[in-house]
Amino acid sequence: MRAPQPRHLSDRVAAPAVAVAPLPPVAGAAPVAGRARRSWIGVARPLSRRRHGTLTLLSFLIPLGLWAAVSYLPFLWHPLVEVTNPGDVAWMEPGMRVPRAAFAEEVAAAQGAGGAGPEGRAANPVYLPAPHEVAVALWTALTAPPPQRDAIWLPASLWHSIQIIFWGFTISSLVGVPLGVLCGAQASIARLTEPVIEFVRYLPAPAFGALMVAILGIYDGPKIAIIVIGTFFQQVLVIANTTRRVDPLLVEAALTMGSRNLRLIRRVIVPAVLPQIYRDQRILLGWAWTYLIVAELIGTSSGITFFITQQARYQHFDNVYAAILVIGLVGIATDIALALLGRRLFPYARAEA
Repeated sequence: MRAPQPRHLSDRVAAPAVAVAPLPPVAGAAPVAGRARRSWIGVARPLSRRRHGTLTLLSFLIPLGLWAAVSYLPFLWHPLVEVTNPGDVAWMEPGMRVPRAAFAEEVAAAQGAGGAGPEGRAANPVYLPAPHEVAVALWTALTAPPPQRDAIWLPASLWHSIQIIFWGFTISSLVGVPLGVLCGAQASIARLTEPVIEFVRYLPAPAFGALMVAILGIYDGPKIAIIVIGTFFQQVLVIANTTRRVDPLLVEAALTMGSRNLRLIRRVIVPAVLPQIYRDQRILLGWAWTYLIVAELIGTSSGITFFITQQARYQHFDNVYAAILVIGLVGIATDIALALLGRRLFPYARAEA
């Protein structure tokens, strides 16, 4: 008679267990205890709206806080002493800023001679005004006429600089964008033009200043030309590289359907890369602003550069900082406006626009 079979797996005779030795630890690897540590670098994911706004606000508050700390906390960095009462020291006067060592020597000398020593308070150099001083100077420069007779008004100088940027970047774009698209779409045109453009783009734009003055005069012509030279050659190469990123399958499909030459560029290639070209133009516009200061020093001084140099001559560095902040505010406001416009123009490609 056959012996009954076990009904369950647990009723069977268990095989002897084989002991498995643990793997040796990898040399240099830190032991992991509990939960594995999360990496702070990984697949890029969009931030939440709250975190995005918080980090944006901190990006401005952190440098502003450092500036305020250096300005208002004497123990951090106040290398000078602002004289409030010169005492018996003949060469000192109220408002003068002198090094701490020189001030201490005059105090000791006056006390040794039995006279009245100078009095003062810790201060930073005159070229580093406090944030509230710059804020007051900015409001005054925007709302009140300048106190000096030969000085220019900040809004008028800013408007003149904006016109220089507008015309220079417009002329550069009217030629640079079509040429960049052609270079990116046709290899022969790229090989014919890009080598010399690569060469010229390394030449500093201000080096052409004297030549532009000889050709265009001493007024706004050479300033606009410097903006054109500074942005055109970079523009062609950037736009060409963007155009080359168009999907080849898209071009082949258009060729199969009969599109050729300029029709292919106008109907297929340009619409495919237009959002990215728009974004490139926003970046290149920032480059135009970087050439503005040098451009406005060529020929007759004008625009916001003339305002900055004039205020620095009078040692009104609070006005200098105010003018620099105005340039930044105008630039970021323009970029935000263009970004919002890009979302309207290219709702299908918000990541690029």
